[in-house]
Amino acid sequence: MTDDKKLTLSGRATLGVNKGSDSGKARPSYSQGRTKAVVVEKKKKRILKKGSAADTAAAPASTPAKPQSYQPKKAAEEGPGTLSQKELEIRAKVLEEAKKRAEEEALQRKADEERRAKEEAERKKKEAAEKAAYDADAEARKAAESAAKEKAAKTAAKKAEEEATKKAEQDRAEKDRQEAEAKRKAELEARAVQLRKANEARKAADPAATEDRPAAKKGKKAKDKKPGQAEVRRPARGAGDDRRKGGRLSVNRAFDDGDGRQRSLAAFKRAQAKQKRQAMGPVDTQPKQAREVVLPEAITVQELASRMAEKATSVIKTLMGMGVMATINQSLDQDTAELVVEEYGHTVKRVSESDVEIGLFGEEDAPETLQARAPIITVMGHVDHGKTSLLDALRKANVVSGEAGGITQHIGAYQVEVEGGQKLTFLDTPGHAAFTQMRARGASVTDIVVLVVAADDGVMPQTIEAINHAKAADVPMIVAINKIDREGSNPDRVRQELLQHSVVVESYSGDVQEVEVSALKGIGLDALKEQIHLQAELLELKANPDRPAEGVVVEAKLDKGRGPVATVLVQRGTLRVGDIFVAGAEWGRVRALVNDRGEQVQEAGPSQPVEVLGLNGTPGAGDEFAVVENESRAREVTDYRQGEKLKKRQAAGAAPKTLESMFSHIKENQATQFDVVLKADVQGSVEAITQALEKAGNDDIECRVIHGAVGGITETDIALAAASGALIVGFNVRPNKQARDAAETEGVPIKYYSIIYELIDDVKAAMAGQLGPEYEENVIGQAEIKDVFTAGKIGKAAGCQVLEGSIRNDCKARILRDSVIIYEGQIDNLRRFKDDVNEVKSGQECGLTFENYHDFRTGDVVEVYQLKEVQRTL
Repeated sequence: MTDDKKLTLSGRATLGVNKGSDSGKARPSYSQGRTKAVVVEKKKKRILKKGSAADTAAAPASTPAKPQSYQPKKAAEEGPGTLSQKELEIRAKVLEEAKKRAEEEALQRKADEERRAKEEAERKKKEAAEKAAYDADAEARKAAESAAKEKAAKTAAKKAEEEATKKAEQDRAEKDRQEAEAKRKAELEARAVQLRKANEARKAADPAATEDRPAAKKGKKAKDKKPGQAEVRRPARGAGDDRRKGGRLSVNRAFDDGDGRQRSLAAFKRAQAKQKRQAMGPVDTQPKQAREVVLPEAITVQELASRMAEKATSVIKTLMGMGVMATINQSLDQDTAELVVEEYGHTVKRVSESDVEIGLFGEEDAPETLQARAPIITVMGHVDHGKTSLLDALRKANVVSGEAGGITQHIGAYQVEVEGGQKLTFLDTPGHAAFTQMRARGASVTDIVVLVVAADDGVMPQTIEAINHAKAADVPMIVAINKIDREGSNPDRVRQELLQHSVVVESYSGDVQEVEVSALKGIGLDALKEQIHLQAELLELKANPDRPAEGVVVEAKLDKGRGPVATVLVQRGTLRVGDIFVAGAEWGRVRALVNDRGEQVQEAGPSQPVEVLGLNGTPGAGDEFAVVENESRAREVTDYRQGEKLKKRQAAGAAPKTLESMFSHIKENQATQFDVVLKADVQGSVEAITQALEKAGNDDIECRVIHGAVGGITETDIALAAASGALIVGFNVRPNKQARDAAETEGVPIKYYSIIYELIDDVKAAMAGQLGPEYEENVIGQAEIKDVFTAGKIGKAAGCQVLEGSIRNDCKARILRDSVIIYEGQIDNLRRFKDDVNEVKSGQECGLTFENYHDFRTGDVVEVYQLKEVQRTL
């Protein structure tokens, strides 16, 4: 039997199924009048009849025969309408799943109900809280409204009372006015009665005249006179008769014995106003206040008017009256301003330019305002006698390792807290001979001097110098005999040598305390602290912390990242963040305060050393600083001081020619000069090196520092050295790339040092012609640290990118931060990715580790160089 739906090929050679359907075409219309013909097919519905012959015949042809096991015999025997076993299992399974779903739905409904109940409870709780808050707010508003109403009632009552008082005063004034008016009317009536009596007396004395006078007054004509009455002729009026112009005779005119003038309406109103003022009582007029006006050498008209509390236009008018034409911003000299001030009745106080410093440092404090402060202890002694090591042992730090060559290059200020909460402030001064001025500066601000003398070395030249500084400052001294743990130490020899310089210790019946200590082993430190504490108690050190801060600049430097930074020691008062202060010829606003532990603080009290950020320039080490009230005062003081420094330099350049100066000039011309341009990291090093180099030399040759400043070596320094043929010396600083290129182009030599006595020895050798071996530095490459990461047991490693040249692991390296050297040493390991390499070229990245140094940061520059020994020439 065949199927009507055969698989055929259509006329267009496409494979398809011939569907039993009717097709037709339709043309639906779209928007804007567009139409499109489409083909529509209508499918025929197939109708199946139960038990039809066609279905029975077609079934075997269309479907394959099922195996015998698929339809069990039991199903055929049971007949139609009976379910098979498999169908019953399926039904049971479906029913079980439906039951499970119903249980799950019931659980879900229960969970939803619980959640809704919880949400409802939370909502009710929230509504209750909101209602409570609303009620509290309403109560507060109600209380505020009641308070406002009460205040308004009080205000209204006060206003009503004031109005009642005012009304009573007005009524009293009106009553007084009415009384005065009544009195005046009574006087006028009395005068009228007198006038009537006078007229009656005149009529009685001359009846004829009185009869003719009314007729004349009424202007009756002659034809109206009575018959028989005699004609009275009026006398002719002269030219000066002005009775017609005088007006009618009144009571006031009749009794007025003045000059004939009558009172005007304005005069009457003024009299009434005067009466009212008298009725109101006496009015206190503010008297003009006489002031003391401070006049500088030049002052503007506006400032002068402000100091006198007068209007500027009034001052200009006064000047015009003196013949001086001036505008509001024009400056007046002191004499002219004094005349103006005296014209207004004020007193004058003339000041000069130097008077701007008056009052900068406050007067002595009252005894009741003083409080106990920490003592300031200066550690002095010869180089390498253990001053910094002793201080390290006291403060449990390690500063010696950070100093080049193991000697202190700068003044360090630290505060140490000992047992019992007692604080001690230490100043660690350098011991080298070049730092004499720095040691003297330390002695000038100190309370106690600790003189450190090595037991194996004895008294040395710098020890004697420290003794002289302490005596000149008139401060008590404690001798710390250090290094008693070494072999060959002899403390008694130190005591005997101190006798030669008038220092008698207590063990020799003197008044100078001495303590045997060992900074390395920690021996005798407690005894030293006890002696310092005892000496501080005897001194009774006090200061007033509740006043503007005053103190001294211990050290100053220029930091590229932070700007000018000054280490200051507060002597009295409290220095706070935001204060405006003056230090030497520089001023600034305190931007941040950093203590000796590197922590930022908000204020620093007496005897506390801090680093101050916010200066507009680098002050000189040893300059005094003081907090001022405003920025204008700070500018005045610094402008004056900078002007004085400029005047001194100009005066030194244009000094008058005397016989002595001529001889010295001839002597200078005969001597050969060795010029040096000096750049260092801090101001104290600049001063110390400058003094040491100027002392080096003899009559034949001398060293002159033509420029010394703080900061890295710049192109300006190269240009100055090239023009003067000078040597550039960098102490703990480096040049930038532009300066290095300029030095190579100009052929200017640059020498770098980190230890001061090596610098001085090299300059002396060059000056004296002792041409020893010289090490020429050849920079191989530079790299910038891009990242810092941990490298296992090694510590830290620096991820670098080579900027120029190449990096080699067999060369020396230095790390620069803001052109200042922070490390010099050897490269420990050089890696490219994970491999150890010997060289990394420009443009590539590498990893570096250094010997015994891990304190580098991102942005530091690594410079690799070689030292080549050459024969020195001058």
